[in-house]
Amino acid sequence: MSPSRWTSRHWQQSLDLAPVWLSGAMLSVALLMIVALVGLIMGRGFSALWPVPLWQITLKNGSSHLGLIHATEFIPQTGDSVKKPLRRTLFRIGNRDLYGNDFVWIDDDQVISRMHPADVVIIERLEWGPFYGFLKQMRIRGEAIERQGPQLWTVLQQQLPRARRRYRAIQHLQRRTIGDISAAMEQHRLALRRLELRSRLTTPQGQAQARAHQTAIAKFQQQYTHVAEQLNRQREDDATYRIVLTDVNGRTKELPISAIVRTYQPNRLTLVGRVGVYLDRLREFVFGQPREANSEGGVAPAIFGTVMMTLLMSLAVVPLGVLAALYLHEYARQGFLVSLVRIAVNNLAGVPSIVFGVFGLGFFCYLIGGTIDHLWFPEQLPAPTFGGGAILWASLTLALLTVPVVIVATEEALAAVPDGLRAASLACGATKFQTICRAVLPSALPGILTGTILAMARGAGEVAPLMITGVVKLAPNLPLDHVPPFVHLERKFMHLGFHIYDLGFQSPNIEASKAMVYMTALLLLTIVVCLNLAAMWIRGRLRERFRGAEV
Repeated sequence: MSPSRWTSRHWQQSLDLAPVWLSGAMLSVALLMIVALVGLIMGRGFSALWPVPLWQITLKNGSSHLGLIHATEFIPQTGDSVKKPLRRTLFRIGNRDLYGNDFVWIDDDQVISRMHPADVVIIERLEWGPFYGFLKQMRIRGEAIERQGPQLWTVLQQQLPRARRRYRAIQHLQRRTIGDISAAMEQHRLALRRLELRSRLTTPQGQAQARAHQTAIAKFQQQYTHVAEQLNRQREDDATYRIVLTDVNGRTKELPISAIVRTYQPNRLTLVGRVGVYLDRLREFVFGQPREANSEGGVAPAIFGTVMMTLLMSLAVVPLGVLAALYLHEYARQGFLVSLVRIAVNNLAGVPSIVFGVFGLGFFCYLIGGTIDHLWFPEQLPAPTFGGGAILWASLTLALLTVPVVIVATEEALAAVPDGLRAASLACGATKFQTICRAVLPSALPGILTGTILAMARGAGEVAPLMITGVVKLAPNLPLDHVPPFVHLERKFMHLGFHIYDLGFQSPNIEASKAMVYMTALLLLTIVVCLNLAAMWIRGRLRERFRGAEV
């Protein structure tokens, strides 16, 4: 073999292998990017709730700061002379009500001392963020308690459970009892307005009904006054249990004990103690209510809203997508019109999601919802009931967004069913409808469920359509509660995806919100991954179950 011939063959083989190497390289790059993104979210998310020690630093100008190390960076330098690289540290000093901000940049060359005070405490509050400082005094029913640090800390730990019970009792009166009374009064007021709109106040029967509603309103008004007085008494009693704190510079701050969410001494925590604080924070994050403009607390309403919206979307998209695919594949005569419909479905999958949101706002919210309000809820106008953003309209909008996924997946699953199965069923005397229900659909069920859960995963992560069809920053009332009819599809809701957007771009304190951004992103990613894993597991189980039908 001549060298030139061998060289040409070698180059030919190299060219043949080039697409393989290029495809493998691109796959490796894609996997590396995915792993890096997931690793970043997991690393920042899992570490966001871990308690870290507090530093007390003293500067050359004599001032002192107490806080957590949030970030460090090099200070840019200009000029031709070579200087030693300088760094600066971003400290979270907390105490926003005293200082006006949460963070301060400190040049490392200005620091003359660093230390970990053993008796420093972190007070996580309902308002104004965390407080970093020292215990000074407690006041219980006007009696001052001044003891040594460890003794005062013990008394505080004894008072915290009682303060939480008082806080829960106040919240129950304010939200549940007064809320129920206000809702009942509103129902009777709307009933009076309904009688007025129907011109029934001039009839004897209408006047009798109006007097009954007015009597009921007066009765509820008396109950409201009584409960409001009881609430004021409990608040006044709760305000007598107070704690006095001092910051690193000696400034004092007094607050009710019931305003404390969590308190611990970070510089005295053992590993077990840190794990306990971490788990308590994690429990609050998953099951608690948001606070401090959603930058602290939990995301339970957002989790509930995301799951409920996804379930409502699935209830709408599955019948629509499966029936459309059944007609296109099993009943429709294949031709130009059916091909045109398939092209339209494929193009529908490429429409930007915000376009679906605009359509949902105009069609569902304004047209259908506005019509429902004028027909069945005229007494509540001009305040909309169904004529504004609602979890129902958001779910239907996402159903339209994800229906192409279900249609395509269902058609592929139906095409994978052997024609011999259909022929055998028809030969045994079954009708076409019976063949589809008892033979074709069970065999195609793995693919249908896979497409359905993939649609759920996509819908759970969409944000743009929800921003104009029902999602809000904070929803005081969940779409599901104890008030009849118990399921309120006309209410607005919270969503994990919008929660991430709100914290990352709309929060008044973005630096303090970064921890919640990563934790919420990790939670949303976990939900989506679980949905995909569930899809693969269900598909595998059903394939094993109906394997005999494929032979």
